[in-house]
This record gives sequence, structure tokens and C-alpha cells, in this order.
Amino acid sequence: MHPFKHFRTITAHRHKVMVHCFKCGIPFQGLTHDLSKYHPCEFFVGSKHYTGTRSPNEGERAEKGYSSAWMHHKGRNKHHFEYWTDVSPVSKLYEPVKMPYRYLVEMVCDRIAASKIYKGKDYTDAAALEYFLRGSGRKQMHPETARELEELLTMLRDKGEKETFAHIKEQLKLRKKDN
Repeated sequence: MHPFKHFRTITAHRHKVMVHCFKCGIPFQGLTHDLSKYHPCEFFVGSKHYTGTRSPNEGERAEKGYSSAWMHHKGRNKHHFEYWTDVSPVSKLYEPVKMPYRYLVEMVCDRIAASKIYKGKDYTDAAALEYFLRGSGRKQMHPETARELEELLTMLRDKGEKETFAHIKEQLKLRKKDN
């Protein structure tokens, strides 16, 4: 068990996300980001499986075949694309739903912060895009959400944080009625 190290890691992550969210124009989301990680059902699992180099949820999955902490987390945090699934009235199956832009922005901030925490001194502005392209999440997201996420992470890689966050802030103003 590493409760102090886990607490320090999730708090450092939250503070990075908070700074990014403020720069993007969604301060309230930054302030409330990932508060469920302090809930006992997430915190104790995270403390038990803490390594400092990857998500503790991966450790719980390896042990149990699933992560109870992740299931709790994704159902309460709208910046995770997994939150955005619902039963289609047409197919009657669970399908991805397009994320509102403000939650997509929070997801971008989350991915950047997680890359910074886990990569440390090896972080570059390409890290979040590389992680996204390696993963299988794109196949599970609504196609428009995946496209927009890839565009923003590509912009981050090519133009840096300052320009990407300025672009996002402008888009939030333009899309205000959609969010």
C-alpha cells in the first residue's frame, strides 16, 4: 500500500489538469476534475496498485480481471469517453455518443496532464497523441469525438500548448450554445 504516494500523484495530476482547464476557459471543470479519485472505493484500490509509472487500474485489472475503481470512475466523470455510451433507439445496443465539446476539452487537458505525470522529464507535446494512437480507445469513441480529439492532440504536437489552448478557448466561445 502506498497511500501517500498515490495521494501525491493524483493531486499533482489534478493540479496540472486544473491549470490546463483554466487556460482553456473551463475553470469549474478544472476545479472539480477527478474528485472521485479520493472516494474510498477508488482511493484504496489506487493505493494498493500504485507504481507511479502507470494507472493503478491496470494493476487491479491484472489481479481481478476488471477494475472496480475504473468502473466507479468512468461512470462519474464526463471527461471520459466511456461515460458517453447509451442504448441506441435504432440498434437497441450500447453505442458511443458524441461528447459535448467542453468535456472533450477536459479530456484533452486530462491526457496532457497524465502524459506529463507518467512521462516525467521525457514528456513532449507529442506524448498524448502517441498514447491515443497506440490505444484502442478511438474504436470505442463516437467517430466525431475521436476525430476532434486527434485534431487537438495533433495541434498540440505541432503547435504547442499555448496555441492549442488559445484555439480551444476560442472554439468554446463559438460553440457555447452546444455545451
